[in-house]
Amino acid sequence: MDDFTGKLAVITGGASGVGRSLAFALAGAGARVLVADVDATALAETRAALKAAGATAHTRACDVTDPSSLGELAAFAFDALGGAQFVFANAGVASGEAGPLWGYAENDWKWCFEVNFWGVVNTVNAFMPWLVEQGDESHLVITGSANGAFLVYPDQPIYSATKAAVQVVAEALFHQTSAPGNPVHVHALFPGPHVVETGLFNSSRVRPKRFAKPAGAPDTGIRSADDLRRLMEAFGTKLETTHPDEVAQAALDGIRQGRFWILPLTSATESQIKARTEAILARTDPPAPTIG
Repeated sequence: MDDFTGKLAVITGGASGVGRSLAFALAGAGARVLVADVDATALAETRAALKAAGATAHTRACDVTDPSSLGELAAFAFDALGGAQFVFANAGVASGEAGPLWGYAENDWKWCFEVNFWGVVNTVNAFMPWLVEQGDESHLVITGSANGAFLVYPDQPIYSATKAAVQVVAEALFHQTSAPGNPVHVHALFPGPHVVETGLFNSSRVRPKRFAKPAGAPDTGIRSADDLRRLMEAFGTKLETTHPDEVAQAALDGIRQGRFWILPLTSATESQIKARTEAILARTDPPAPTIG
């Protein structure tokens, strides 16, 4: 599909970061957008900005950890707006774990899995029946991460575990929808090629009380890409970053080209993935990856 004009794109986690950039990129390509997010303030600001840019934009409050909330979003897209051709399962958080794995707060595990993993499963369950029944060509794009899907950073095991699970879902869904005549095309989107400048580091701003981090629980203290950059510079390492707009453009290009793997990588990251794969095949100890 290379024509987005007039088609509807639904984006979870669409009020900030990659989701927001996706909304603007899609609108710029002529699509109508339905932006869904749990952050009411960011959602209102994004809607106003899209309208000011002349976009045909709708917004809905949506909690991806709640299947009924996603069910209502899907019903709105198909019953009120006439159907969707693009669905982006994009919502994601980081729990800020730090220190030894056995010292993490249980709520850090639960919250990250509820949003990152169950959010994807809930989105698939809510939208796939509509997309299949609709019968027209459509695209389901699942936002994953090389952190977990291909590499395992020792200081981020919770986030990495959720994204490893998400990749399994994405690939399984790809295989299940690859039969001739199935109208739904599945894509795995990997933001990059560098660390992406998003609000993921400051996910605590939308953390619900039921998953509150207990007082005294270990936390990275990193709230932005700039915080991570300063930390790495203190150890003599330069951090390169990617703007979310670049990720959004890669997503649209990947859809146009019909690619499952929307996977921009640096040569350094490719080398690390290759080294890990070779270690698996050789049954040697896994090499430690580096951010940079």
